[in-house]
Amino acid sequence: MQNITPFHVAIPVHNLDECRTFYRDVLECEEGRSADHWVDFNLFGHQLVIHYKPKSEEELHTNPVDGKNVPVPHYGVVLPWETFESFSKKLEAKGIDFVIEPYIRFKGEVGEQATMFFLDPAGNALEFKAFKDMGQLFAK
Repeated sequence: MQNITPFHVAIPVHNLDECRTFYRDVLECEEGRSADHWVDFNLFGHQLVIHYKPKSEEELHTNPVDGKNVPVPHYGVVLPWETFESFSKKLEAKGIDFVIEPYIRFKGEVGEQATMFFLDPAGNALEFKAFKDMGQLFAK
């Protein structure tokens, strides 16, 4: 497998202080640079930037997957299996209100993966997942 290049994603938040606390204290992301309307975070080695944007009245949209309602859009990170397990346990201990609680998809099959979904305080959907075999990340 080739080396992973960090990605950059910028997401809108209508409550910069509340989201800053969430990403820093709940998700335990290291805070980087910031200004009056944005904050950089290290999200498992990737650059996440929260940018202030006035609140939208748009409702959360979902699509059915495995009998669950997957929020669209969403963003997140594919983690090593052990990291996913410890991270999900930390989130459960912190009382995260999951949209989709941590579970295993395709157990014992090609593409076996762990996944979970939850919202940040601005309503942005996050998905974190892990593959039992990272070589199957794009397997069909």
